[in-house]
Amino acid sequence: MGRRQSSASVTFEPVGRRAHVTAGTTAMAAASSVGVQIVSVCGGQGSCGRCRVRLVSGAVGKPTAVERDQLDRDELAGGIRLACQLAIRGDVAIDIPAGSLTAAQRLQLEGEDRALKVDPILIGLDLQVEPPTPHDLRSDAGRVLEALGRGASTIGVDALRQLPERLRATDEWSLRVAVQRETGDVITVLPAGMALLGLAVDLGTTKIAAYLVELSSGRTLARAGAMNPQIPHGEDVLNRITYANRGEQERHALQIEAVKAISDLVDQSCADAGVSRKQIVDCVIVGNTAMHHLLCGLPVRQLGSAPYVPATTDALSLTTDDIGLALAPGARLYLPPCIAGYVGADHVAVLVQTVLDSASGTRLLLDVGTNTEVSLLSDGRIWSCSTASGPAFEGAHISAGMRAAPGAIEHAHYLDGAFRVQTIDDQPPIGLCGSGILDVVAEGLRAGIIGPFGALASSHPLVRGNNGDGACVLVPAADAGTHADIVFTRADVSEVQLAKAAIRAGTELLLETAGVATGDLDEVIVAGAFGTYLDIRSAIRVGLLPMLEPDRVRQVGNAAGAGARRLLLSRAARAAARELADAVEYVELTTHTAFADRFAQAILF
Repeated sequence: MGRRQSSASVTFEPVGRRAHVTAGTTAMAAASSVGVQIVSVCGGQGSCGRCRVRLVSGAVGKPTAVERDQLDRDELAGGIRLACQLAIRGDVAIDIPAGSLTAAQRLQLEGEDRALKVDPILIGLDLQVEPPTPHDLRSDAGRVLEALGRGASTIGVDALRQLPERLRATDEWSLRVAVQRETGDVITVLPAGMALLGLAVDLGTTKIAAYLVELSSGRTLARAGAMNPQIPHGEDVLNRITYANRGEQERHALQIEAVKAISDLVDQSCADAGVSRKQIVDCVIVGNTAMHHLLCGLPVRQLGSAPYVPATTDALSLTTDDIGLALAPGARLYLPPCIAGYVGADHVAVLVQTVLDSASGTRLLLDVGTNTEVSLLSDGRIWSCSTASGPAFEGAHISAGMRAAPGAIEHAHYLDGAFRVQTIDDQPPIGLCGSGILDVVAEGLRAGIIGPFGALASSHPLVRGNNGDGACVLVPAADAGTHADIVFTRADVSEVQLAKAAIRAGTELLLETAGVATGDLDEVIVAGAFGTYLDIRSAIRVGLLPMLEPDRVRQVGNAAGAGARRLLLSRAARAAARELADAVEYVELTTHTAFADRFAQAILF
């Protein structure tokens, strides 16, 4: 009798797909088995070198001769391998660069637009400067300050380094200066007439969105998005913090990865808009408190244990050079204030975008993600909390889960004894993303497949096995891109229960703290990438959102990204960010005596 082969689990990031294969299977074959399509121009022979992946952790075979020919020593040392050659030996985690995927993931870049008075921190002024003569030997800086006239202050050292060459670049002795309004300081110098640009970035735990903006007009010239390259070090904030706490090298690596990802988005945006990154003179980056700290090189150990105290909650005004992001020399970097250890600058940006210039009333705001921030606004007061909703709505920890990419089931409906599904880009179904998971559970409840405690009805024709470890067939193998049944299990339902219970418990406690009844809510605002695509009726049916009429719920897309753009273009918005952050009454759920009870109640459907 032959020796039985052992099985192995393969996690593919950033798509969030997991495969179970026999030892010896290649990474390419493992990816294909769960519908993850890696570029393979040469048909898996290794000669094209296009299927590069990065081994994050786990046991694999040694590099083959083909890999040693295609990859240099530094690449191999850094974990880069060819998927068609990489043999799986045990449980592994593999990161697939965007260039190695045949289809890109869907990244939510759009947010609700609101009217905005453009009033940026920096303005561009064209100057005509008198050239020196043997009888006029004043410094270049003195000539520029004289040309600026009253209100001129100083010229920063970064601008001084460019000034002599820029003045003498043409015979006209003309140039454009970027001046900070409040101080009159000259930040940088550019050729005369060149547009001043700004960069707004939403640095999410899972996704990064960047917006290239013309400061004088407020016009968005380009937008780009990418998965956060830190994902292999931890899908959620706590695991990311744990990785950073291993040592200075790991913490620094997370900072470098974030800055490199932002820089790549700058390159992409500038190429799309036909401009130079040296025109970008101002930058706003928002993120949760952990992302904020890691980007700035601040310690995060104290964020990983109670009482979860940030190093700072103040707004930070730096230069982009301070974090290693090369834009215009002397380019400014603004990070809005944070609120608490788990309510960060990204939520402040969401508040700026959704609260300013809007009607008064009682509103509930949810920014749904791996960590979900909840705010309640009533009678001029704001209460906020953060709930560890987990990565289930990103497709993680779901048996057929994946992130939003072509072939992901994004909506489902139960009709005539079977599920009808809609996939991203109308591709053959290969897995479930967050909005699809929510629909499946909601429709399962409606059809009686799922009971109030989350158990699957073993008597239903689509359900296999018993209530404890049963599975419901969502898409039969004949219709699936994986050529295997796509199912959801009792454990999958439990993951949704845990996620929605955390969010609902936080919501209920804010309402109780403020003395507001559900029926008193004038509006529920849902922000975030997941919140963009979820079906509101499904969210209400499973208990993720309060039991309200669907028309009282407003989906606003990437409000953090839109808020970052607002902060880039408006001095008033930055002042409002400080006021909003100071006004928030933060409710810490981990120490709240009633949280466990509310969570237990919210588990039930």
